[in-house]
Amino acid sequence: MPATHILQAIAYVRSPYKQKFGVPRQPGLVPSAQVYIELLPEFPADCVRGLGSFSHIWVQFVFHGVAGAGWQPLVRPPRLGGNRKMGVFATRSPFRPNPLGLSLLKLERIETDGGVRLWCGGADLLDGTPVLDIKPYLPFVEAQPDAASGFATVPPVPLEVAWLDEETAATLPSTIRLLLEQSIAQDPRPAYQDTPQRVYKMAVEDWEVAFRIENGTALIEAVMEAEGKAT
Repeated sequence: MPATHILQAIAYVRSPYKQKFGVPRQPGLVPSAQVYIELLPEFPADCVRGLGSFSHIWVQFVFHGVAGAGWQPLVRPPRLGGNRKMGVFATRSPFRPNPLGLSLLKLERIETDGGVRLWCGGADLLDGTPVLDIKPYLPFVEAQPDAASGFATVPPVPLEVAWLDEETAATLPSTIRLLLEQSIAQDPRPAYQDTPQRVYKMAVEDWEVAFRIENGTALIEAVMEAEGKAT
């Protein structure tokens, strides 16, 4: 009989990505995607003493957006165009027997006033993600330059991004514009979808953005404030 283990969240993520669609598929692909990890009150500043001397951290978390959705032994990785199947344990699909994820994030700074917050860059985490554990990254044992990378041998080629309305783009804060451009450049569409006429929508920070992809270029059609945006 398999053992059952009960795990409790130690923190939650506050992220610009408010829905699953648009979250980068891997950490580090969108450098401007900044999040903070807010530890629960029972974990005081002593829990992160010494962590500030590390540049990167491992974050173990729950794919809460798909928890309970089930899993299959074979999945279709986006890197293979959604046409070939690989074993679930040979992929980073969020649909797993246990919906656990692991991300290597750049640790930007730590705040300990009024609670503990770890600010991280290049994140691939959905807002509200439960965090189970945090560990420092140790390059002398974990960086393996000669490691084989299977079917994911090279990084994805980002799309070109163009604004159909430059006047709208000019009204956005520069940080939001960069975040939108970098996120869309990663082509968040399912691998099997390539319909130039289809308009996709993403919720990022307090904004909703509509775009379509044509001939390898992402065309941003509109950006609007999300309903219920805090003022």
